[in-house]
Amino acid sequence: MSSLSIGIALFGGMLALMALRVPIAVAMFAPGAIGYGLLSGCDPLLDHLKGAAFGRFSVYDLSVIPLFLLMGAFAMHGGLSKALFDFANALLGRFRGGMAMAGILASGAFGSISGSSVATTATIAQVALPEMRRLDYSGRLATASLAAGGTLGILLPPSVTLMIYAILTEQNIAKLFLAAYIPGAIAALGYILAIAVTVRMYPEHAPKAGTRRSELGRSLLGVWPIAAVFLVVFGGIYGGQFTPVEGASIGAVMTFLIALLRGALTPHKIGLSLLSTAQTAGMLFMIFLGADMMNASLALSRLPGELAQAVSGLGIPPLAVLAGIMLFYVALGCVMDELSMIMLTIPVVFPVIMGLDFFGLPPADKALWFGILILMVVEIGMIFPPVGLNVYVMNGLARDVPMVETYKGVVPFLISDAIRMTLLILFPSLSLWLVGQFGR
Repeated sequence: MSSLSIGIALFGGMLALMALRVPIAVAMFAPGAIGYGLLSGCDPLLDHLKGAAFGRFSVYDLSVIPLFLLMGAFAMHGGLSKALFDFANALLGRFRGGMAMAGILASGAFGSISGSSVATTATIAQVALPEMRRLDYSGRLATASLAAGGTLGILLPPSVTLMIYAILTEQNIAKLFLAAYIPGAIAALGYILAIAVTVRMYPEHAPKAGTRRSELGRSLLGVWPIAAVFLVVFGGIYGGQFTPVEGASIGAVMTFLIALLRGALTPHKIGLSLLSTAQTAGMLFMIFLGADMMNASLALSRLPGELAQAVSGLGIPPLAVLAGIMLFYVALGCVMDELSMIMLTIPVVFPVIMGLDFFGLPPADKALWFGILILMVVEIGMIFPPVGLNVYVMNGLARDVPMVETYKGVVPFLISDAIRMTLLILFPSLSLWLVGQFGR
């Protein structure tokens, strides 16, 4: 059996284990270890295993993940989401559909702290959904807008998905964060426009709700500490004052102190924040260990390199290859969560992309641009049927709204996603302009 055949068999075995609901870390580690043993022998496998865990977990940059997770946990349990929604609602609530737009804006702001799509959806929905019900928003628009808005949690820095991509592909985390801002802003604006068009076509979904201008000043008082955290953390990172890891630790401390001073962070909630951070970080680190084992086996089998050469030799236009990969990710998102997609596919797909020419981009810019495209397409999977994890989260919070209604409601947002993806593919400068200005 050739090395290439073993590599293909390993990848197929990994997918089969995942279909059997084996934990993703085990589903990657077990076939990877078997393949490594078949390709190099038992002794090299044991030699690799004795240093694999230390080699992965001793990487200093990896600590950025639990630190940003902790910052998001303090923000979620500290009640900061309500201040964000109140400000967004005071800003947009005077328009028809304004509260749904406010949910999008608040989700984007909270996502810039939490870095998690599911956490953003669940947290903002608990604040916004009761208010939208009170004003007689339709269940379709209310749940769909909050599910779509929640996807901004992985689009805007600090995005856990983007951090994982950076670690897997050995890219600069700060530059990837910088590259995500304009696409993330386009996503938020596109969602707000989708709501505006929807309520104009179907005004019964969102009765007009007035908001007193005096509420804007009061809500601004509640949101300025959150803005201060964002400016200090990311201003310091891009200003060269500290590294992303140092920025994450400063952000976690600042968020903790703000939530504590607001009186919302009780000892019980502090414990919940620490526990949820430890659980999520532990899960991610185990997945990293499994991914490292699988990647080592795939490297020995030469599958990624052979695949890259095969695709290059077919003569297919690079944009057609990219479009196929994006459609593959959308299909994969129907049955798989975003972390699984990133961990499983990036080691195979990334070499293919790096072997193709796109608009004459240098390798470093191409890697950043592709990372943003992957981030965007993974976000689409969070609301794309039949899985759409964010839709399931909303269904758990609004059980009286049939899931099919929410899926009907996300169609305008998916159209917005398709337009945004087309723009980002055809115009890489949308992702790379800020990097060129501030990240060199």
